Amino acid sequence: MASVLLPLAEGFEEVEAVALIDVMRRGGIEVRVVYLEDELHGRLVTGANGITIQADMSIKNIISDDFNMIVLPGGWEGTYALAENARVIELLKEFKAKKIVGAMCAAPFVLKKAGILGNNYTCYPGAKDEIDHPGYRDDQKVVIDGNIMTSRGPGTAVCFGLEIVKILVGEESMQAVKDGMLLDYC
Repeated sequence: MASVLLPLAEGFEEVEAVALIDVMRRGGIEVRVVYLEDELHGRLVTGANGITIQADMSIKNIISDDFNMIVLPGGWEGTYALAENARVIELLKEFKAKKIVGAMCAAPFVLKKAGILGNNYTCYPGAKDEIDHPGYRDDQKVVIDGNIMTSRGPGTAVCFGLEIVKILVGEESMQAVKDGMLLDYC
């Protein structure tokens, strides 16, 4: 079974995190939600709009070989926390070397900080200037550049999740999820 690591930090974008987790799980992917070891409330992580999610475990217990992909949801406060976390940066570099890395909304900022942002990427339009990296694309919901996947924001989270299902599980599983969710815009 394909498996994805999804780290959350205080101030994450709830729609993105929940949509990604939901779509990937519908597609048959095991999703492990992890919190940063320095979070104030441990397993309970609160997003930008006050919604709290219970993570499965601490990021300090993660071994990259146990996963096929790491995906970062956006939200500026959460993005900054991920970018400042040494273990997140270390994991991103490990995944970039041999697996798949995904980030959406403001989170491509973390990929840039880790030195792994691809030549072509997309992000939330308001994050483009802070990311300050050539190759920004605003004409696609999801941009794939080698083993780096990026997406724009809350409204593209379901499409991003479907693309992840397609890559990790296959076209047939992706289509089944898409049909089951009545998604005709991705």
